[in-house]
Amino acid sequence: MPCSTQRVAALRRNYHLSFQGNRPETRYGWLKLTPAHSVTLIKELLAGLPPGDSLVLDPFCGTGTTALACAEEGIPCETTDINPFLVWLAQTKTYPFSRAEIELFMTAASDIAAELSRPGEASSAWRPPLHQIEKWWDVPYLEVLARLFEAIQSRSKVLPKASLNLLHLAFCRTLMAHSQAGPGHQSLSFRPAPTSYYAASLFEDTPCAEVLATWLQATQSLAAAAYSPIKVIPRCMLGDARALRSSLGPERYTLVLTSPPYPNRISYIRELRPYMYWLGYLKNGREAGELDWLAIGGTWGSATSQLSRWEPPPSLTIPFDDLPALLTRIADKSQILSKYVHKYFCDMYLHFQEIKQVLRSSGKIYYIIGNAKFYDVMIPVEAIFAAMLEAQGFCEIEITTLRKRSSKKELFEYVISARKP
Repeated sequence: MPCSTQRVAALRRNYHLSFQGNRPETRYGWLKLTPAHSVTLIKELLAGLPPGDSLVLDPFCGTGTTALACAEEGIPCETTDINPFLVWLAQTKTYPFSRAEIELFMTAASDIAAELSRPGEASSAWRPPLHQIEKWWDVPYLEVLARLFEAIQSRSKVLPKASLNLLHLAFCRTLMAHSQAGPGHQSLSFRPAPTSYYAASLFEDTPCAEVLATWLQATQSLAAAAYSPIKVIPRCMLGDARALRSSLGPERYTLVLTSPPYPNRISYIRELRPYMYWLGYLKNGREAGELDWLAIGGTWGSATSQLSRWEPPPSLTIPFDDLPALLTRIADKSQILSKYVHKYFCDMYLHFQEIKQVLRSSGKIYYIIGNAKFYDVMIPVEAIFAAMLEAQGFCEIEITTLRKRSSKKELFEYVISARKP
């Protein structure tokens, strides 16, 4: 919808309604990733939940923002995601750590730092099979990170799982702080490596000192936030948002509160692969491409070639009259992008069919979503979502403009709400 200059300026200031409002010293800031959305917004929407027998569902778990907000407010919640790393992250962020588990984590982190600070010969520590890994980390930093991960893994049999999870999370934060990658965009790029380090000896302590400084800062920050109270432990599950009934059961949820992937070709698998390779969730590029193909909105690696062969199911028609013309205009520039957009809405329509089945009568839904632009073709994602929900029988459908996004000037973020009769 058109916005006045004053309205656009106000929306630009709404950083608290984006992931930028998730403070790094809290559990919400434990690992800053593109899929995150605003805890401020989530808690505002949760505030309208009627007391009593309530159960919240987030079928696109992402970094676990909705699950964590519910856990802190004492609201029962279940969340699913097709990416096992994100399920692990949500489980870790919403876990009620005991004082003993946090103290064991801090002791281990300090011991590991002491081990790595002692001079030693170059190690043969394991490195993940990430393609062109030297593009991600300059060699001396990669050496230190490999030793750091080896030290963490050596404690896997003596530490409680909760303490080990915190060590892995601290490693993830340290990992990307010293990476040459610029994550957070679909055209992920690499910064030039500092050439002064290429000739550095492995015994030189500059990279080691920098990595350990980051490590100690990360562990202290994690430990401080880990003491924050969790009132109710959410259930975080691996699952496909297009097939919810079989795993969740019918008519169980009072509220669905989520932010699905946007149709913008950002591949979360591509962005998350450093963490996923190091922690063992991916072993090769084939697995990465296959998982991205399973994800809604994923198209990276081998998923692109599969997309080129994709055809819409004959029985599935998106109930938005202008969509065929929009797809044709995109196809004039790129046939594969047209298929990408078409498949995205087919997948989301299948998802809405499932949501209708798992939501209770009179249950409410909130979807945080952004519109999209391909070449000169604007895709009114919010209006297409509303049309699909109406076709599924939802009522009281509303589209609320949330904020101006920080990319193209025409791109906004919306909250779409509706109720099941």
